[in-house]
Amino acid sequence: MAANGGTKAIVAALAANLTIAVLKFVAFFLTASSSMLAEAIHSIADSGNQLLLLIGGKRARRAASPEHPFGYGRERYIYAFIVSIVLFSVGGLFALFEAWEKLQHPHAIEGDFWWVPLAVLIGAIVAESFSFRTAIIESNHVRGKQGWVSFVRTAKQPELPVILLEDLGALLGLVFALVGVSMTLVTGNGIWDAAGTGMIGLLLVAIAVVLAVETKSLLLGESATRDDVARISEAIEAGGQNRIIHLKTLHLGPEELLVAAKISVGAAETGRDIAAAIDGAESRIRTAVPMARVIYLEPDLHREDSRTDGGSGAGQVPNAGQIAAEAGAQDPQA
Repeated sequence: MAANGGTKAIVAALAANLTIAVLKFVAFFLTASSSMLAEAIHSIADSGNQLLLLIGGKRARRAASPEHPFGYGRERYIYAFIVSIVLFSVGGLFALFEAWEKLQHPHAIEGDFWWVPLAVLIGAIVAESFSFRTAIIESNHVRGKQGWVSFVRTAKQPELPVILLEDLGALLGLVFALVGVSMTLVTGNGIWDAAGTGMIGLLLVAIAVVLAVETKSLLLGESATRDDVARISEAIEAGGQNRIIHLKTLHLGPEELLVAAKISVGAAETGRDIAAAIDGAESRIRTAVPMARVIYLEPDLHREDSRTDGGSGAGQVPNAGQIAAEAGAQDPQA
């Protein structure tokens, strides 16, 4: 669901941006408006970014190999990080450079085609609104009850947050360009056009920084969400046969989770009993959290700690609730 929804949002944004980019370039060539040039480059950068996301999604579906035994799921994170770099350099820095140049040599928008930038910008706002609407609809399928800020910060699928921020940035950038062009036409002062271009550049740099920070966290390796950790813990301890000594989770990709845990077993249990308990726990984990595809469970003896430790609780085997709470406390994005 998430991967398909992300692809649908990417394709919708790509189609809108390619069409809009052509119209913006036409408007720039007819009027020499710096805001239109900045917006045209912005659309080209966004189109390239969407192609990168599609390539990353395709490469991530490759089968695991001896060199990459856990597969290629993280390629989606790598390409999303490249998107932030492209947005920062090609989009943001170029717009800031163009704004500086226009401030040094401002000129009004004149000639018979003065109306073209306004028509293109209004049409682009309509087209981007439809693309943004598609991204919102697809994101709503997976974000649950989270707010939008929390969704962008904690989503494990990078495509939807990237498209959401790009579309939001595109709409705001179009508004900045529309204000800059309109004020230039009304006042005859090209400074307004330069100011609109500068605002577009600052906006793109800000979005690129947010994307880079959030994608870096995914590249470093994030644990499962607090809810998934709780479900995994409950699945392991279901029936009261096993207790968790410690539990670690790691996203190998947006839809693939590694689970590693040490679980306690009774001293009197046979090898057959332990193997059956582990098999049962693995089955329950996969039922509770289907994305948990790689599971390692290590059995260990349950040792009652009779030492006096000042009531600190050291040596006690934590229960599922304690492990889920600890996972949430350690998650900087929870």
